[in-house]
Amino acid sequence: MERLQRMVESIAYIEDNLEAELVMEDIARIAYMSKFHFQRMFTMLTGFTVSEYIRNRRITKAAQELINSNARVIDIALKYGYESPEAFTKAFRGIHGISPSMAKKNSHSLKAYPKLSFHIQIKGDVEMEYKIVEKEAFTVVGKSINTTTIGGDNHRAIAAFWEESNSNGFSEELAKNCGELGLLGICLDFDHQLENMTYLIAAEKNIEVVPTDWIEREISSATWAVFPVHGAMPDAMPKVWQRIFTEWFPSTGYEHSGGPEMEVYLSNGDPSSDKYYSEIWIPIKKK
Repeated sequence: MERLQRMVESIAYIEDNLEAELVMEDIARIAYMSKFHFQRMFTMLTGFTVSEYIRNRRITKAAQELINSNARVIDIALKYGYESPEAFTKAFRGIHGISPSMAKKNSHSLKAYPKLSFHIQIKGDVEMEYKIVEKEAFTVVGKSINTTTIGGDNHRAIAAFWEESNSNGFSEELAKNCGELGLLGICLDFDHQLENMTYLIAAEKNIEVVPTDWIEREISSATWAVFPVHGAMPDAMPKVWQRIFTEWFPSTGYEHSGGPEMEVYLSNGDPSSDKYYSEIWIPIKKK
């Protein structure tokens, strides 16, 4: 669990430098991780993106200073990295629902985002099955959406995307042309700075003529860690994702290589059945 302890140290580094410029590479270095792996690990462990957490903590600290001192709004804004009072006011209102000037008059309306703390436990009571797969580059076809990772909006958007695709016949049409992997849910084009990503419902390309409203994407060759998922959708999948990042990664010599992630729906069975089988594929590299 050394890696989770290093996550604790990275949180302490963020907290000690809220008034300074925080560079993602430096934060990740404290945790002895690549920038991409650190950001994915952080989000999976906390439910926040790193940038979202930093914003929330800065605004929390700024609000405390605002109501407990005679400091001007502009001085507090600059202290916590905002280039103008307008930018600070927008961020402040986004979290607290009121302007900084109103907060001085009515501090009871403020929200507080406390410093994160991890309670590290070594469970080890249920082993994790996985296999390592080397796969050459392949092409997928399907449809995609762009979504934000802020506040977990991507989870809601992806669920709605699947519901729409199942109801309008797209999933059924795609399934007729599936390759050996079946239907795929692919997370790709992660942009942690802008806090967004692309999600693709797809299948391996197995047709010559691709419908005009579908897209093609190439998935690069990679080493994949493949995890079986047993159980009904959608509940079974998030539980395995959580275990991958809280148990598997911290206890192995691997880290995320930064490529697309895939949920693989191999079975033609009933997704609502407790016996339904699917997989999670994550691109990895040796640390």
